[in-house]
Amino acid sequence: MAWGLPSTASLVRFCQKLKQLKTLEESTRETALQRHLTTWDLTLLGVGAMMGFGLYVLTGIVAKEMAGPAVVVSFSVAAVASLLAALCYAEFGARVPGRGSAYLFTYVSMGELLAFLVGWIMLLWCLIGGAATARACSSYLDSTFSHRIRSFTESHVGIWQVPFLAQYPDFLAAGITLLASAFISCGARVTSWLSHTLPAINLVVILFIVILGCVLARPHNWSTEEGGFAPFGFSGIMAGAATCFNAFLGFDVIATYNEEAQNPKRAVPMAIAISLGLVAGAYILISTVLTLVVPWHSLEPFWALADAFYQRGYSWAGFIVMAGAICAMTTVLLGYLFALRIMACAMATDGLFFQVFADMHTQMQVTMVGILVFGVIMALLALLLDFEALVQFVSISALLTYTFVATSIIVLRFQKPPPSSSMGPVSPVGTEQASASEPGQLRPALRPYLGFLGGCWPGATVAWALGVLVASAITLDCVLVFGDSALHLPLWGYTLLLLLSSVMFLLSLLVLGAHQQQRRQDTFQVPLVPLTPALSILLNIFLMLQLSSLTWLRFSIWLLIGLAVYFGYGIRHSKESQRERPGLTAPRGSLEETVQALQPLSQTPVQKPGHAEQPTSP
Repeated sequence: MAWGLPSTASLVRFCQKLKQLKTLEESTRETALQRHLTTWDLTLLGVGAMMGFGLYVLTGIVAKEMAGPAVVVSFSVAAVASLLAALCYAEFGARVPGRGSAYLFTYVSMGELLAFLVGWIMLLWCLIGGAATARACSSYLDSTFSHRIRSFTESHVGIWQVPFLAQYPDFLAAGITLLASAFISCGARVTSWLSHTLPAINLVVILFIVILGCVLARPHNWSTEEGGFAPFGFSGIMAGAATCFNAFLGFDVIATYNEEAQNPKRAVPMAIAISLGLVAGAYILISTVLTLVVPWHSLEPFWALADAFYQRGYSWAGFIVMAGAICAMTTVLLGYLFALRIMACAMATDGLFFQVFADMHTQMQVTMVGILVFGVIMALLALLLDFEALVQFVSISALLTYTFVATSIIVLRFQKPPPSSSMGPVSPVGTEQASASEPGQLRPALRPYLGFLGGCWPGATVAWALGVLVASAITLDCVLVFGDSALHLPLWGYTLLLLLSSVMFLLSLLVLGAHQQQRRQDTFQVPLVPLTPALSILLNIFLMLQLSSLTWLRFSIWLLIGLAVYFGYGIRHSKESQRERPGLTAPRGSLEETVQALQPLSQTPVQKPGHAEQPTSP
């Protein structure tokens, strides 16, 4: 059996590579002294990122095809799901001392393979989101010219009948994407001017829509004569919520800029909460006035806000709405392109993606290859794919990313901190009592009753409970979504599965709650852990199951391509695997150990010769 030992050792090393955690570099602290963003600045960044095609396009699509006037409820449900995810982002953004993103959060808490998958999903999210935004912007521009562009294209190119492709190639959307890529390649000065001017115009237009919409509102449009408040029922409301979730994508940009915030531990959570509240209020008001100004069934889905004023004879107001829509969607498109190059650069810097995407242009100080490659890919997607398919792709990418972040919060809370960590007040009691109350250990007060849970190796009970939590959440959501239709269960089988999955979900929550957590007084922490992230996981999975099977198939193909990239390139070029730094042992136990080991480095940041500077925000 001696011949089997090397293969076993190799398998162990291989598995360790997949689970290795990221050690934060000194470079993540080099800009720590250049903190210039206030809470208000971060709030405006979040509002600008969320007020895009969701406001001007998704509102009409959901109202016309999914929920009717109950689009208000769909937006409320999506806002709750976004709030749960935003709380998890806020804790990570306040604790990780570098550029925040779901990729980085997962890398420092759950390991390399999952981090790569999250980064790969976020690349898809930005690509598809930018393409969908470009098509929405194209639709508004086309409506300005009475749809002459679409008519010309259909008459000269024809109408396609392929399931997931658009009815006609949208050359205008592709051109908008390439133009936005050209602006990004000009450097930070041009992009910064656009990022401040366009959102300001958008906010003025939103205020105009709400005021004029309230003046023109007709309560009769919600009556039973017009189809009632919820003509598509509960299923329509929830399907609409899964689509409306796209409208709130963008609050994570606040966590991305946490390194440039003046006081990230306070500013990041406050900015996320304030911006999400403002945006949720705006969406609910806009969808309310939209369905009160004209009947929901008479809306033109892809430019509903402008069309509503045209139907009431206010063509000048419709033109103002079009101008605001184009400004808003241009801002979001620039944000997607900027996030793409940042994400690709971060993965390439870590060695998980092709190194060429980390090379900076010497004069423009941007990753020119990333802008060129992703700009062309996004333009092709905008040219060919159907808008509804693009929106569903964005939904599944974002929901799965937020699920990973919520799971990472639970993992982080039950990790054991290093002995020297200053994570809170030091216990005045002896060493035995202090070790008995470490994170991941059973609470001392429950040991007499749940002593059988303490017999496993440290962390095993928490890991198993988290696994059961996710599995039971998936089962429970599948029963709720498919129990009456796809599964064809009898009543007793439906009830039994519902009870079993609910009981397992609650039991796993109780087991997690019976263990000690990290408690910090100096930074924001998600309240009611593990309940809050568990509800986020449950709701995210429920919304993902509302999406079509074809969307899941395409998404699975994208994941398989990502796994091929990782095992073909990333695992062999990973910087964490090659790390051999004298004088600094890379901690692998927890995020807090990673941060703690680099605390002295934050006092004297040093620029290493030949070190590529991280791209700064516009």
